[in-house]
Amino acid sequence: MPSPEINIDHIAKLARLALTEEEAKSYKAQLSQILGHIDQLSSYPLDAEPSAHAMPVFDVVRPDVSRPGFTQDEALANAPRRVMDQFQIVKVMD
Repeated sequence: MPSPEINIDHIAKLARLALTEEEAKSYKAQLSQILGHIDQLSSYPLDAEPSAHAMPVFDVVRPDVSRPGFTQDEALANAPRRVMDQFQIVKVMD
């Protein structure tokens, strides 16, 4: 499939670029190469089924089993400051 004619002046106007003749020729050649590569890539058959991962992914989680947690004294054992069995922190907002 041949690439359509590139209107570099129109593209520059849309991008609000002021191009010299030399820049326009250079960009037109570069865009032609890019579109040629895209045409080449689109010629490959893509019969693969779309997927989010290359390999099947399954959630691997441990069973939700209840177990004992810290007591209040254990949780506050290393607290630098305690007030009424709670952590005391520095005021961060007025």
